[in-house]
Amino acid sequence: MENPEKFTVEWSGYLRYRADLRGFELAKIEKILRYSVERYFDTITRRMIAVGRHDDRLVMVPYEEKEDTITPVTIHVTTHQQINFRLKTGRFIT
Repeated sequence: MENPEKFTVEWSGYLRYRADLRGFELAKIEKILRYSVERYFDTITRRMIAVGRHDDRLVMVPYEEKEDTITPVTIHVTTHQQINFRLKTGRFIT
């Protein structure tokens, strides 16, 4: 992502619901979306994935990017083992 400050984050009702249900703070999710250096492309869903830490949990945030807007789709707790498996199988690419 060339200039993370230029993007507006558009929060869907579903993402707000999932974040609240799973105990995630929107401000921390936004920081991951803007500044994460660990990013992948999901070849199945055709979405970008930002990976980062939310407190002590490693999370991945699938998102869609259009012009100057980022729309996070959902958030999942994950492990580097799961990410590496998806890289090996071709599900994720860099």
